[in-house]
Amino acid sequence: MTDARHSARGIALVLMAAMLWGTTGTAQSLAPATLSPYWVGALRLVIASGFFALLALGAPARSGAWPWPPVLLAGVSIAVYNLSFFAGVRASGVALGTAIAIGSGPIWAGLLQTVVARRLPAPLWWLGTLVSVAGGAAMALGQGGGPRLQAGGVALCLLAGLCYAVYTLANKHLVLALGPVRTNLVVFAGASLLSVPMAWVLGGPLQAGAQSWAVVAFLGLVSTGISYLLFSSGLRHISGATGVTLALGEPVTAFMLAVWVVGERQQLLAWLGLAGVIAGLLVVILAEMRAPTSERVQSLRVVPVAPPR
Repeated sequence: MTDARHSARGIALVLMAAMLWGTTGTAQSLAPATLSPYWVGALRLVIASGFFALLALGAPARSGAWPWPPVLLAGVSIAVYNLSFFAGVRASGVALGTAIAIGSGPIWAGLLQTVVARRLPAPLWWLGTLVSVAGGAAMALGQGGGPRLQAGGVALCLLAGLCYAVYTLANKHLVLALGPVRTNLVVFAGASLLSVPMAWVLGGPLQAGAQSWAVVAFLGLVSTGISYLLFSSGLRHISGATGVTLALGEPVTAFMLAVWVVGERQQLLAWLGLAGVIAGLLVVILAEMRAPTSERVQSLRVVPVAPPR
């Protein structure tokens, strides 16, 4: 019973994180066109790093060697994810870009877990994941606004999905060794150091006014800082692959915000897609609750991690 409660807690935390991520596209759309998407991705990492640094001030000192290989892997992955996601969404449109990036993540995670851990996810997990991904695609196709199928934008979104899957599986490994706050601090600080120079090269000098900083501050504190803290805390109790799939709650939130806040009218196909995503997520949750404890809690052995001392 205790294991079931822990798993339910992890699922709830990740779903709450996904809901906060769902505000990203709407917030980004409020940023002035002069603000490069590369700078949006980089600055939100910087702000999130400051948020995690403040949280870490009261944490007791940690002794022993730090697991730098997975830290670097997670940091590079989250840096590339942020830059490719925002650029891909700008090129492909919010609906289609988010569907490709977030929808491809669970597929990448399932394949990575199969290859690296030599453990195929349960058939029920695959069923729920594929139903959710198909529902997400239907949501994107059913929304108005004319999705832009550009090869470069699609490639960037697929790269974002791959990097998100790699980050999640590495993060699952780290959070068990360092805890959620330290994990996010070192990962996002490293990602910031990589992202700022890349944003300068790819996006040119920073051009940000008051409105730009307001949007970036929200993205850094809420859509990144609080959400990734919830996400990392949830990964302590569920498998990394399930964590990636549950992130499909993000387009569900974005869809509902578009309907309730923006007042957009959605086609029937989009509503059917929404139902498909929710149904698939329920199946994934069922698969996670049925999974053995060793598969839910044990970290994926992507790279060796030294236990805390």
